[in-house]
Amino acid sequence: MTADAVLITGASRGIGQAIARRMAEAGHAIINLDILPPEPGTPEAANYLRVDFVDRDATAAALARITAAHEVTRLVNNAGIALPGDLEGTTLADFERTVQVNLRAALQCAEAVLPAMKRRRFGRIVNIASRVVLGKTLRTAYAATKAGIAGFTRTWALELGREGITVNTIGPGPIATDMFTSANPADSPRTKAIIEGIPVGRMGTPEDVAHAVAFFLDDRSSFVTGQLLYVCGGLSVGRPD
Repeated sequence: MTADAVLITGASRGIGQAIARRMAEAGHAIINLDILPPEPGTPEAANYLRVDFVDRDATAAALARITAAHEVTRLVNNAGIALPGDLEGTTLADFERTVQVNLRAALQCAEAVLPAMKRRRFGRIVNIASRVVLGKTLRTAYAATKAGIAGFTRTWALELGREGITVNTIGPGPIATDMFTSANPADSPRTKAIIEGIPVGRMGTPEDVAHAVAFFLDDRSSFVTGQLLYVCGGLSVGRPD
């Protein structure tokens, strides 16, 4: 039984990968649930289980294997999908798929690790939302689910505070992940316009988000719960003149 393990969903790439490596540097065992395979020999590959979060039964089976072998006291609900679409263009199939991955899977993960956290009277849950909860076009399904994640956080924080368990949310802004840069080349007018609108004058990095997540996961962050922290270079406040 591995104690003090960190379960991170979607840790094979991008923000999840940066979180995994940051927590591994701090000495934690990393458990990675992802549909994508990790790079061999990396912290996120040590305890990797492939799972498609759309499949609730497969998700439950993977979580059962994890909780039988590891005492998980830290959870990062990072996995998520974005299927762009406005109100008229959002199909029910796309909406339901987004809910399954972004919301239902996060609920399943939290429920699975909660018994160990209660036994230890210690737990840290960090839910990854997005700046889009403040509003963004073409994100009907994505924004709804990320707002739902923030709702999970506030509710669970109230329910679990007396158990020694904190629950917080990170709302990343424009982050230069492989997914973002493949759709928005660095020298494209669109990317330049995005950067011009960020008060700090640059894109965020996955490591920027990992740094904030590590704060919430720290033993010493016991008096911080129910919060939503935007890691967005100030974009949640406004755009520079």
